Amino acid sequence: MRNVPKGVWKCAQKVERSEFLGSHSRMDTAEVILSVLVVVIIIVSLLSNVVVLICFLYNPEIRKQVPGLFNLNLTFCNLLLTVSNMPLTLVGLVSQAQPGGDGFCQIVGFLETFLSTNSMLSMAALSIDRWIAVVFPLRYHSKMRHRDAAFVLGYTWAHSVSFSTVAACLSWVGYHRLYASCTLANPRASSRTQFVIFTVFFHSFTFLLSFIVLCFTYLKVLKVARFHCKRIDVITMQTLVLLVDIHPSVRQRCLEEQKRRRQRATRKISTFIGTFMLCFAPYVITRIVELFPAVPINPHWGIVSKCLAYSKAACDPFVYSLLRHQYKKTCTDIINKMLKRSSLNASERVPEQRGNNLPTAEG
Repeated sequence: MRNVPKGVWKCAQKVERSEFLGSHSRMDTAEVILSVLVVVIIIVSLLSNVVVLICFLYNPEIRKQVPGLFNLNLTFCNLLLTVSNMPLTLVGLVSQAQPGGDGFCQIVGFLETFLSTNSMLSMAALSIDRWIAVVFPLRYHSKMRHRDAAFVLGYTWAHSVSFSTVAACLSWVGYHRLYASCTLANPRASSRTQFVIFTVFFHSFTFLLSFIVLCFTYLKVLKVARFHCKRIDVITMQTLVLLVDIHPSVRQRCLEEQKRRRQRATRKISTFIGTFMLCFAPYVITRIVELFPAVPINPHWGIVSKCLAYSKAACDPFVYSLLRHQYKKTCTDIINKMLKRSSLNASERVPEQRGNNLPTAEG
């Protein structure tokens, strides 16, 4: 290899790349479906996160709340990931080649590592905020102030920047053909051991750490919620026993409300933890399995796991914001304001048109 002239080596690389592109120039059905899936994820993620951002800017009450800062940071990461990384993954999937040069791909890979880490830690921060609010309600305002939230966000940014910078400085970010993305990749065999250690360390302190925090905090919240539901159920049953003349249909509705109340808390906690695991776990597990060269990985599965990780950016606005009553009310107020303004403009145009249609004195 050392005796091969530089020009001949570059020519051989170009021939190899052209042969690879020629043999993979036609997309199969699975790749077409995956491309459409990436497009859908981009559209849903972009629209939903923009709506969350509009609600945050429109409603001063949301801006005053501490969780609003965590939601804003999560929305920022999701939007930037949607406009910077997802379209390039689509380009890599369609063209089956690296989008842009090596330097450009390294910048995109740095962003991907930073944004994915930051979003995971933002979800962990939101779970900590909910845990303090539910378990320590009387001390919430003293324990979780805007200053404390800014400190937590500062840690998430420092944590994300440190891992991304290390990977970029060691040239461990670039185009990865298995995921059709600019992400963590190690093209050099000489530094394989160091890359394996870094990858395990990175996913342990991002995905695994966030997952442990989510499980601990939300299970504590669920425990408190079930305790309160049980107290309400006892009071409700005592009331039903005292009200002997109550209609059976009213009694049945009360019992059904008890059941819905118990299921509501479990469903919310399951959604928080379930979406995190469903979207991120396949991709992280694939990255760990990839470290063992003897284990083959289907290239289509690599893209599917990447799409699942991207889909979290489309799910987060609904899981953490848009399905809450405050955001629903804000969206309704914005829509009503827009409709009222459009109706006022239409009503102003009608007299003008009537005035223009009146016959003049000369006529």
